[in-house]
Order: sequence, then C-alpha cells, then structure tokens
Amino acid sequence: MARKIGSRYTANQILGRGSAGTVWLGEGPDGPVAVKLLREDLASDQELVGRFVQERTALLGLDHPNVVAVRDLVVDGNDLALVMDLVRGTDLRTRLDRERRMAPEAAVAIVADVADGLAAAHAAGVVHRDVKPENVLLDMQGPLGPGGSHPALLTDFGVAKLIDSPRRTRATKIIGTPDYLAPEIVEGLPPRAAVDIYALATVLYELLAGFTPFGGGHPGAVLRRHVTESVAPLPGIPDELWQLLIQCLAKAPASRLRASELGTRLRELLPTLTGMPPLDVDEPDPELVEPAEPVESPAPAERPAKRRGAVPLVPGAKPSGANRDTHTSMRVPAPDELEGGARGTARVPRSPGARRPGSARHRAQARRRRIALSAGAVTLVAAVGIGTWWATSADDTDTSPQTTQNSSTATP
Repeated sequence: MARKIGSRYTANQILGRGSAGTVWLGEGPDGPVAVKLLREDLASDQELVGRFVQERTALLGLDHPNVVAVRDLVVDGNDLALVMDLVRGTDLRTRLDRERRMAPEAAVAIVADVADGLAAAHAAGVVHRDVKPENVLLDMQGPLGPGGSHPALLTDFGVAKLIDSPRRTRATKIIGTPDYLAPEIVEGLPPRAAVDIYALATVLYELLAGFTPFGGGHPGAVLRRHVTESVAPLPGIPDELWQLLIQCLAKAPASRLRASELGTRLRELLPTLTGMPPLDVDEPDPELVEPAEPVESPAPAERPAKRRGAVPLVPGAKPSGANRDTHTSMRVPAPDELEGGARGTARVPRSPGARRPGSARHRAQARRRRIALSAGAVTLVAAVGIGTWWATSADDTDTSPQTTQNSSTATP
C-alpha cells in the first residue's frame, strides 16, 4: 500500500527490511527513488532527529559514481527517512550467497570500486562505519567490468552514525557488524577512516575465501579474535594481493592503506588476475569454533542460521531474513577477555591435534590432567608412607638382637 513520505515523495512498494527500518521503492519529483524509512522508535528519538538534521549537509554532499547518493532527508511527524538514488540490481551478499566465493579478478574489481567510493567519502570527512556485502549494491544496468563484474556502489552512509549516540550506546557498547569490526572499535577507540579500510579488506577476504577471517561462533568470540588473532593465509592467492590484504587487516590503524591508495593498488593488480578461477579453500571446521561466555545478544531463535557471525540490529528490531543486519549493540569485552585464556575462545597457534586454550575441550582436558596429577600425588604420598613404614620396621628388626646380646654380656 502506498504511503506519503513528507510532501514530495510516495513510497509504493517494499524492497527490503532491515533492523534500522524498511527500504521502499518510491516516487519523487524527479522520478523513481529508494526511500529508507527508519523505525518509529528511532524517529521518536529527538536527539537522533536533531543529529539527523545536522548530518544533512554532509550526506547530501557525497557525490561519486561508486556511492549511492542521498537526495534528501525527510523529517515529517513520525517519519524519518533517507531518500536515495534507486539502483537497479542486487546487493553483494545475495551474489555471494549464490556463488559462495568469487574469482579474484571480479572480487578485486568490486572492492576497488568500493574503495574509490570510500576515498570520496573520507575526503569529505564522512566515515561509513558499516562496510559489508549487504551495503554494497551491484548495478545490473551498468557496463561490465573486469571479470564480468557489475559496477559496485556503497550505500547506507550515515545510518551507523545516526543510530550511534552516547545515550543510546554508552561507553560499554559497540555499534557495527561483528565480522567486519576493526580491532580499535572493539577496544573502545573512536571510529576513524581506517575502520572502513579494515572492513573492506574483510569483505575482499570473504569474496575470495567464502568466509570472513575472524567469523564463526558467538559474537563475543568474533570480537575477541579481531584483537588477538592473525589472519589465516589463503592458499593459491597471488603474493602481492595477499600482502595488500594483510596490510589492510593490520591491527594498528596507522599501518593500513588509505582508501585512495587501496583502490589504485587493486586496479594495478587486475591484469595479473585475468582468468584466475575461484580459490579452492576449505571453510574452517565448525567444531573448532567454541562457544564464548554470554554477552548481550539476541535469543538464538532470532539469529539467521545461514551465515556465520550474523546478529540482529539494535535491540527491539526483528531480523531481516536473508541479509545480515546492519548494527548490533554489544558489551565491550574486558581486557582479560580480549587476552583469551580460561574464558576466551581466541584461536591461538597450536600443534596438530592440540585443543585451543580456553575451549570447552581444553578445559575438560585440563580437568582430566588435574585429576590424573592428583591421583598420582596421592599414590606417591602413599608410596612414600609405605616406604617409610617399611624402613622403620626393618630398622627395628635389625637392632633387636644386638640389644639382647649387649644385655647378656653385661650380666655377670
């Protein structure tokens, strides 16, 4: 059913649902548009509405071929909406779900497009903060690029920043999608442009491998891995591309490339990737992903089962179905938790067959060792006691005749 959005737009048909709101196919003065209508509880937040209006100039000023342009921001009664260009196509998550992994040439071409869009945003002082396949749209009506890739456009600029507020998230909360969160965000530092580079490198890793480098298991475990683990290598990947990937996945933000540098370097690599098939990579064994200690998260029934590390948006929202939701609010792990250990699930290097420190199996193995050691200690103590008794008895037996002899000798 059609509905009016402000005085200039009409929303005619739902295109998709997310935890931040609903995307509609709409009509405006200049033709078809996409209208992202935020949830009513967000629209009723006066602080958010004020920030929404303040961000208007920055969001409307983003103009780049690889960015879905925001045409208007509407505040009308209970309606809070972003009016954006309509892209005729699908999102990158849908394609990844269908193909599982992509040929390196197409994957690199898509990520290079997104890097170019990020470079324009960062130059304007805008940080996306939620780069992931769901927020990359593929224009099916655009010209085909390297590897048969469609032009890629980054969307949802400003949504993470609008929803994230001191009152809503406080200092102990994280806004973002766990699989793509940079370590500095997990550690509570403010998001800078480098967080988008880390997230985009994670997307590239996922396009090549079919899974994210630190995903799997409970969101708390995923966050911990971003801080504590190294990136697992991908067999068959060209060395120059791999070095670029690990540089952009560096734990230190200053070690990562800028968006403009990343886009340029990726395009320079494209000729070396022509005709290369998708990588033959085995997805990590689910049994090696251990549960973590509980953190704030939705009930298991609300989590999409298809993708690893998927969690719903801000509390009170319903899952969006096939897509990974945009934002989640979670507790920041304490320093001892980030270090792993008895409560952790970080996948630290270990010898083949060894259990991961902190895992349920490792703890059970440790308990068995403690029981065995305790039993051994009891046996040892018992053995020492018996040995002492035997030695004492032997001494008594040896000295008794001598004592008798001495006594008889002394008798007149």
